[in-house]
Amino acid sequence: MRILPLQGLELPSYVLAALTAAGGAIGYARTKSRPSVIAGTAVGLLYGLGGYRISNSEPYGVELSLLASVVLGGASVPRAIRLRKPVPIMLSLIAAYGLVTFGDAYRKSL
Repeated sequence: MRILPLQGLELPSYVLAALTAAGGAIGYARTKSRPSVIAGTAVGLLYGLGGYRISNSEPYGVELSLLASVVLGGASVPRAIRLRKPVPIMLSLIAAYGLVTFGDAYRKSL
């Protein structure tokens, strides 16, 4: 396995952590949906931990952020297709950005 510099990937991971955690909190505030706050917090923690590990050059940072993107996409894309509402569509776009960003970094590290 090659070790590549991953500078710059921690910022997208932190931004996605903040977006997903804030989105979960907003979803809870608007609809009292516990699954929204739990999922938003869990995915946000994965992104945050991934960003932390990337910034400290620890292993599995990119993989954690990629996992967060897969989980977010797996939950939001079917809902976006079915409901065609702004929130699931936005979550799907965030997941797609994460999949491309962290998937490309993971592929390059192989």
